[in-house]
Parts: sequence; C-alpha cells; structure tokens
Amino acid sequence: MTDTLRTIDLNADLAEDMGDDAAMLAVVTSANLCCGAHAGGPDSLCAALLAAGARGVMAGAHPGYADRANFGRLVVPMTLDAVTRMVADQVAGTLDMAAGLGVRVGYVKPHGALYNLAADDADVAGAIAAAVAGVDRGLVLLGLAGSAMLTAGRATGLQVAAEAFADRAYRADGRLVARGQAGAVLHDPALVAARAVAMVLEGAVTAIDGRRVALRFDSLCLHGDTPGAVALAKGVRAGLLVQGVALRAFVG
Repeated sequence: MTDTLRTIDLNADLAEDMGDDAAMLAVVTSANLCCGAHAGGPDSLCAALLAAGARGVMAGAHPGYADRANFGRLVVPMTLDAVTRMVADQVAGTLDMAAGLGVRVGYVKPHGALYNLAADDADVAGAIAAAVAGVDRGLVLLGLAGSAMLTAGRATGLQVAAEAFADRAYRADGRLVARGQAGAVLHDPALVAARAVAMVLEGAVTAIDGRRVALRFDSLCLHGDTPGAVALAKGVRAGLLVQGVALRAFVG
C-alpha cells in the first residue's frame, strides 16, 4: 500500500438546485451549502444538511449575494455594514436549521462574486470576517489561498483554511481567471484529475500563461454545477487516492 503523502479536503458547492448533490456527497469530504440567497431555498438546504450529516460530510454555510438572476456571480454594490448583516443573517439561519436537524455546520465559505471580491478587498473581507465572528467564533473561514479574506479572518481571531480550485484556471498572481475569459473553467476529467494531483503533491499550479505558482491550501474545490461535475469529482478523488493522499475534512 502506498504511504500517505499528505491529507487534503475535497469540497463542493451544493444545495443550489444545480447538480447531483447526492452523487457529489459520495465524493467530497466537505459541502458548502447554499444559504438560500443566490440559489436554492429552505427545502434544498434542509435536504442537503440531512444528506451531509448522514454521509459524514462536514457541512459549511455558503452565503452569497441575493441575486438569483445572476447566480450571485456579479458584485452587488453594498455598504460594509450591509455586507456584514447579509452574511450574518444567512449564516445564522443556516446554523439554526442545522441545529434543529442535529447536524453540525463547521465553517463558512462565501459564494461567487462575494468570494472573489473579498479575495482582494480588505474592507469587504473584514466585513465578512466580522459577520462570521459575530455569529459563532468557532466557525472556520474558508477562502482563496493567499487572499485578503484569510488575512481578515486571522485578524478577527477566526481559524481560517485556504482553498484551491481543481477545475479553474489561475493567473500568475495566484488569483482565478475570470469566468468570462476563455479557458477559465476546465472540463476534461483526465486533465482536471492530473492537475489536482499535481497541485496537492507539488504545492503549485501552472498558471494560464504557463508560469508555475506556489500554492499552500487545505481544501480543493470541485464545482458541483459545471457540466460533468460528478465525473470530474470522481476522477480527482480516484487520482488522489491512488497517490496515497488521505481525504479528510479540514474541520476536525
């Protein structure tokens, strides 16, 4: 048997009424569950919480802009106080539902445009961190590796975890290529699996311009709403296991 080289978490965005949640929960170790603003709703969240709990998958709250028309992928101008209230309300609502179901929610990962904005905007990142801390300081804040969101989380006294993406193209500065650009999202299962294994084992990713970018991360995101998402996720999981990588939620 191959010796374990390291441990990594696999996460996916679920409860968005966009993909096969049951199939993805059989692959991942953490699930970012939509709080009902950018997509989904109470019924979807309830079902996903129960399914994650039954599978032993760590549940996380996935707050985003209440902009269903654009799936939360466009920035909605808001004051910092409004961002804090929005995130706090969504996270608190998710925790309340989970408590009633007897399911633990261990972390928070912002969604879409809010996530990307907080990667570079220290003020927005601080507003998100303040919201999470105000709801429950025991929650872990999951954000893009090397981002302002992780810096803000640490400054607020939260435990943070860094995330990387197996199916997204990277810029040379370690940020994700915008979805509107060609090649931003990868769809070939073999390519995504090989890329994920290399990222985990080598701690680096090849940027869209061919340069190597160092990455330190605790969790690898597998999108649940892209075409062929389940096949991509299964390929990544299988590739990592073959290399002796242990799969385990980043929240203990």
